[in-house]
Amino acid sequence: MNLIPDSADHPSETDPSFRRITARRVSDRVAEEILRLISTGALVPGQRLPGEREIALRMGVSRVSVRAALQQLKAQGLISSVQGGGTRVRSSAVELDRPLTELLRTNRGNLHDLAEIRAILEVWAAKRAAEHATAEDMARLDALLVAMDDAHRARQYKAEDDVRLHFAIAQASHSAVYIHLLSVIRDIVSAMLDFHRYELFSRPEDDVAVNAQHRAIVEAIRSRNPEAAAQAMRRHLSWVLDHYNAARRRQ
Repeated sequence: MNLIPDSADHPSETDPSFRRITARRVSDRVAEEILRLISTGALVPGQRLPGEREIALRMGVSRVSVRAALQQLKAQGLISSVQGGGTRVRSSAVELDRPLTELLRTNRGNLHDLAEIRAILEVWAAKRAAEHATAEDMARLDALLVAMDDAHRARQYKAEDDVRLHFAIAQASHSAVYIHLLSVIRDIVSAMLDFHRYELFSRPEDDVAVNAQHRAIVEAIRSRNPEAAAQAMRRHLSWVLDHYNAARRRQ
């Protein structure tokens, strides 16, 4: 009779195929859930998170666990503290904006390169938005179109409204990667659209053309036609690039 225990029934404590299972801390699970919301685009760069108490209530955990989770995410550089209290999703915009701003300041021709890069990204985003936009997304886009068409709206809001529309299309794409990419260069895009709306094509008839182009993009997204949305965005940004090229020839 074999008195030696069968190793299949009694594995050695040093067997590398077996690892001790440890219980995960609640704070780790809270951090993982917040990270999931960031990675899916439910929380976007710059967005403020609910307070500790509200998060704790929603998730059914203690505020201590929420606080530990937030500290963990801060250490990873994913969120940051807001002046006056609270936290927000972080982006690396500050780190990128300085060199980009300097490039644009020293050579306006770099704006043309950025416009070409935007054309590639935003055509994809419009196509994606036509596939994934929700009723809430469409309501946001419609409200922006109404504001942009308002003849009594102050001229100073032209560029700001333009920025908001393009970022609303980004949100409608429901691509966390694209939303984060665009958020990183948001300040640069804002400065670029200031140049567009107040210098590059600043005439009243240009405003009418831009609004018509925006409306065509939104209608294509509403119709759930990805190719039409992509084509409408392509026409819009090609029109912008045509103005750059005309300005170059004049110079």
